[in-house]
Amino acid sequence: MSLSVQGVVNCELYERRLRQFQEEVAVYPVSCEKLAAGRSDREWLDQVIAGGARIVQLRDKDSTDRELLEKARYFREKTREAGVLFFLNDRLDIALLADADGMHVGQNDIAPAEIRKLAPDILIGFSCNTEEQVIQLGEEVAEGSSAVSYYNIGPLFETGTKEGLHHFLGAAGIADFSRHCSLPFTVMGGIKLHHLDELLRAGARRIAVVTAISQAADMAAETKRWQQRILSERKEADDA
Repeated sequence: MSLSVQGVVNCELYERRLRQFQEEVAVYPVSCEKLAAGRSDREWLDQVIAGGARIVQLRDKDSTDRELLEKARYFREKTREAGVLFFLNDRLDIALLADADGMHVGQNDIAPAEIRKLAPDILIGFSCNTEEQVIQLGEEVAEGSSAVSYYNIGPLFETGTKEGLHHFLGAAGIADFSRHCSLPFTVMGGIKLHHLDELLRAGARRIAVVTAISQAADMAAETKRWQQRILSERKEADDA
């Protein structure tokens, strides 16, 4: 595996994290306590880990800073015990204090290059919502000037987890976007279990979800269902 990410200091640590992301991550559960049918983020975490998730992202825009840091440290403790990658959404300060493996940021958040200056060895995910955004990222990757580890393609389908969204890419967006950038990618946005066949045929290999798991009656069983099905169909597609 070649390392061409700008600003990495501890290459061994970074490559270990990236290798796990590429090889083990199938379903990518993202937390949202208010959409978890009355279950807390801590309950959600314990359940998705029990279900076999190899990555979790803490996304919490409602807690106070102190509450978020306490929760992030709990996530770090539990994910470290389970050998699971721990990502934080948006908050560089909390990610540093909790020793997260990675962060995920959007187009209007702190730029990945700025994050890399303070957190040189974490994985950085970056949302791309338009083809122009992924073209620019692909050019930076080709030049060796990018600090991004993976990017997200989305939203694919209509979703209620973010407000103000009016344009949805559909499964066709996967091929349209991924041809412009060599980095690994995730997909997200309104994805349900019945979408999996179409998304995997389109080239998706790591699928991020919120309510598909957080609103399931048995979150552990649902996580296991997604993880096993994605891995199985991914292997069949790769072997074909």
